[in-house]
Amino acid sequence: MAQTLVTSLSPDGQALLSLLAAADPSSKSSSAVLSSWNPSSSTPCAWQGITCSPQDRVISLSLPNTFLNLSSLPSQLSSLSFLQLLNLSSTNVSGTIPPSFGLLSHLRLLDLSSNSLSGPIPPQLGGLSSLEFLFLNSNRLSGSIPQQLANLSSLQVLCLQDNLLNGSIPFHLGSLVSLQQFRIGGNPYLTGEIPPQLGLLTNLTTFGAAATGLSGVIPPTFGNLINLQTLALYDTEVFGSVPPELGLCSELRNLYLHMNKLTGSIPPQLGRLQKLTSLLLWGNSLTGPIPPDLSNCSSLVILDASANELSGEIPGDLGKLVVLEQLHLSDNSLTGLIPWQLSNCTSLTALQLDKNQLSGPIPWQVGYLKYLQSFFLWGNLVSGTIPSSFGNCTELYALDLSRNKLTGSIPEEIFGLKKLSKLLLLGNSLSGRLPRSVSNCQSLVRLRLGENQLSGQIPKEIGQLQNLVFLDLYMNHFSGRLPHEIANITVLELLDVHNNYITGEIPSQLGELVNLEQLDLSRNSFTGGIPWSFGNFSYLNKLILNNNLLTGSIPKSIRNLQKLTLLDLSFNSLSGPIPPEIGYITSLTISLDLGSNGFTGELPETMSGLTQLQSLDLSQNMLYGKIGVLGLLTSLTSLNISYNNFSGPIPVTTFFRTLSSTSYLENPRLCQSMDGYTCSSGLARRNGMKSAKTAALICVILASVIMSVIASWILVTRNHKYMVEKSSGTSASSSGAEDFSYPWTFIPFQKLNFTIDNILDCLKDENVIGKGCSGVVYKAEMPNGELIAVKKLWKTMKDEDPVDSFASEIQILGHIRHRNIVKLLGYCSNKCVKLLLYNYISNGNLQQLLQGNRNLDWETRYKIAVGSAQGLAYLHHDCLPTILHRDVKCNNILLDSKYEAYLADFGLAKMMISPNYHQAISRVAGSYGYIAPGKQF
Repeated sequence: MAQTLVTSLSPDGQALLSLLAAADPSSKSSSAVLSSWNPSSSTPCAWQGITCSPQDRVISLSLPNTFLNLSSLPSQLSSLSFLQLLNLSSTNVSGTIPPSFGLLSHLRLLDLSSNSLSGPIPPQLGGLSSLEFLFLNSNRLSGSIPQQLANLSSLQVLCLQDNLLNGSIPFHLGSLVSLQQFRIGGNPYLTGEIPPQLGLLTNLTTFGAAATGLSGVIPPTFGNLINLQTLALYDTEVFGSVPPELGLCSELRNLYLHMNKLTGSIPPQLGRLQKLTSLLLWGNSLTGPIPPDLSNCSSLVILDASANELSGEIPGDLGKLVVLEQLHLSDNSLTGLIPWQLSNCTSLTALQLDKNQLSGPIPWQVGYLKYLQSFFLWGNLVSGTIPSSFGNCTELYALDLSRNKLTGSIPEEIFGLKKLSKLLLLGNSLSGRLPRSVSNCQSLVRLRLGENQLSGQIPKEIGQLQNLVFLDLYMNHFSGRLPHEIANITVLELLDVHNNYITGEIPSQLGELVNLEQLDLSRNSFTGGIPWSFGNFSYLNKLILNNNLLTGSIPKSIRNLQKLTLLDLSFNSLSGPIPPEIGYITSLTISLDLGSNGFTGELPETMSGLTQLQSLDLSQNMLYGKIGVLGLLTSLTSLNISYNNFSGPIPVTTFFRTLSSTSYLENPRLCQSMDGYTCSSGLARRNGMKSAKTAALICVILASVIMSVIASWILVTRNHKYMVEKSSGTSASSSGAEDFSYPWTFIPFQKLNFTIDNILDCLKDENVIGKGCSGVVYKAEMPNGELIAVKKLWKTMKDEDPVDSFASEIQILGHIRHRNIVKLLGYCSNKCVKLLLYNYISNGNLQQLLQGNRNLDWETRYKIAVGSAQGLAYLHHDCLPTILHRDVKCNNILLDSKYEAYLADFGLAKMMISPNYHQAISRVAGSYGYIAPGKQF
């Protein structure tokens, strides 16, 4: 009986049952659609998803979003000879598209999108002469686009986006004159040029080819696409200029050309596009000015031309764009004033002008922008005060004016903004107090005011900002105590107040900030001990307390900081033994710096657990005993245990074998060893000789600096002769490409995120920022954006002093540690070339200060000059200059702040003729923090 019922089903119904048979069994029972497919029916016309003609022939099969879970599409479906619509989108179908689908001659719509179909698009689909809509997007189809699709003369929509198609776009598709939508984006392997023949598709409303490998130029023939509404051609390899002919596409609403390789200027003809709402040109290499003609695009809502090379001024005519909501011009080379006319764009929600060269004041009319939500102006040359009219921008949630030349105080009106979430004013010259009204801005999440001249006490009311996550107040003039009310900000993740004049004890209440991830209280005048409550910082990864007046021991609760990667307690007066608990902080990977304190006792054996630590500094303490435990720290790249009283054999490991003896200076009882357990007398003597040689070498270098002041005319004459020989090609220091071909040794003194190849790529003439008698200095930008200074030492001539300046510089800068001496990051060397890597400082030098500041009286200028000759100068308050390398002269004294220079005479002129100049320099340098007081140089 069952057999009779099945055979009574029409042929169309039997073809559909092939789909049911191939479907996952679980989907049959769970799907209300498939459960209605009754095999005992005479026709399938009552089945859900099926539509029949009056003659009971199936004309539509539509099962979108039905979980079929098919491993393949049954070819039997091709027998549905009257089928006009086939929609199996989002049904979890895999396998290939059956070529037999090309037999469905009445098909008008084929939608197989959003599945897992693979393989090529069958050329047989080109025989579907009635097809109007073809959706094959969002699959895994590969191969090229069949040129046979050009035979689909009735086709209106062709969607092939988000597949793995390769090859190029067939120019034959230019014959699809009925086509309205052509979408092929998201095929990363699609290459070749865009065929100019596509300009014949005059009915086209949408052309999308984003995120492909297409190259070549945008065809000028696209100007013929008079019905085009959306041109999405971004994130490709397209180059050349933006065709002026696009100005003829009068129906264009969306022009997306961002993230390409376009050059040339923005064509003024785009101003003809009266219906244009979105113009995205960001991430290209466009040059020239912003055409004022764009102000004629009266429907424009979004204009984004950021991350290009545009120059000139921002046209004031842009103020005519009264419906403009977003204006993004960041990261260009725009100059001039911010046009006040932009305040007429009263619909603006986002105004981003950062990373340009804009100058002048911020127009007070900015207060007219009632709907403004974000205003980014960081990285310009804007001056004047912050307009109090910002207080009228009641929708503002992000305001970033960092890295400008703003002065004056922070307007209290800003803290009345109820939606302000991010306030960033870093790197200006703002002064005055932080107003107590800061507590009114309860919505603040990030408050970043570092690198200004703000003064007074940090208001205790700041503790009322319950949503604050980032609090940056570093490098200001804040004084007084750190308010314990900050502990009320329980969501705080970053607290940075370094480089201020804060006094008193560290509030123990800070331990209540259990979500804190970074805490930097360094370079202040904190007294007392490290609070035991700091053990509550279970999420803390960086704890920086160096350069304070802290006393007492390290609390044992520090063991609880199990996410700590960096701990810096250097340059304090901490005492007692290093607690064993520090060895249980196995998360320490970046740095542990306990240098320049008063720690005593032996190294705890638990330190062997710090196997991921890269940098360890225990120098200038009173530690003693053996250092064998350090041999177990297998990740170390930098170590300094100088100026202690360690004894016994130096570990025999690969790291210690490559370690310079400067890493353990003034530990006379340390000895070399063959086995790591016993001292070798011969090697011990050799080590002693090394220490003596090192000390002598430092003396020689210091003597040469002092003598260079007395006999500078000799050095100038000699250096001039040397440079003449260099330029004529006779000097041995001329370096060619062959110098870089030898194997390199790269020794970093801390974790560095770049390679030797990254460094070598920057050693070009255009990156030279200075030359001297010892070498040439390059400015080098690493792939991650970090700037470093690379000093390439001249090769010594045969008749020159045999002292190795490379080793000298490493030895000197390796153990003289101060915030105002430029930091040596590491060194590289091969058979012919030696490179030293430093932090890059870009705030000018003392020579520029003397030349540029004509208001200084002659006595002050003289004292500054005299001080610079000794390599020591005095800046505002206790800020010392940064001394670059060992070539001490005005040009190498880099000003590490914007403060005015003051008197610079430390009385070193008398020391120049003293036979005890070495000890004298030690005392002066020690008193200013260059070397810990009471320590030998």
